[in-house]
Amino acid sequence: MRLYHGSNLAVEQPKLVHQSRGLDFGAGFYLTSSETQARRFTEIVCNRRGGGVPTVSVYEFDLDAALKWLAVLKFERADADWLRFVMKNRLKSYSGENYDVVIGAVANDNVMPTIQALMGGFLTEEAALFALKTKKLVDQCCLKSEAALGLLTYVGAYRVEEA
Repeated sequence: MRLYHGSNLAVEQPKLVHQSRGLDFGAGFYLTSSETQARRFTEIVCNRRGGGVPTVSVYEFDLDAALKWLAVLKFERADADWLRFVMKNRLKSYSGENYDVVIGAVANDNVMPTIQALMGGFLTEEAALFALKTKKLVDQCCLKSEAALGLLTYVGAYRVEEA
C-alpha cells in the first residue's frame, strides 16, 4: 500500500515521536494514502516548525503483514467508535488496548470544529455524527510501534513547489 508523509524535510528513517499535544490516534508516525493531503500538510509543518522545505516522503507499507502479525485497529468510517477514540486521544485520556497500527479518517481542520463542539458540550454525539456525514474525510494511518515501522519501506521524497 502506497502511503505519504508531509513534512518540512524528507523522512528516510521514520521514528516514533511522542507529541505534547493530543493527536487523533495518539503518539506515532502518521501517514496518509492521499498524496494531496500529504502535500497540504507540508505547509502546516513548515509553519509549525518555523522553516524547512515542504517535502512529501513516499513509502510502501505491507498492510497484509500488519493485518496478519500486528494489532491493527481500522475504522471503516467516521462512526461513534471512531469519534470516541479520537476524542479520548485528543484529550490524552485514552487508556484502552494498545495497537501497532491505527487506520481511519483524519480529524482535519474541516472536522475539528465539530469534534470541539462535542467535547465542549455544545453538540450531542448523535448531532456530531450527523454533521460529520456532510464532510469529505481523508484517511490517515498511524504507525505506533517499531514492529509497524519495520513494515514501512522508504521509496523517495520530493519537494512541494507551491505548498
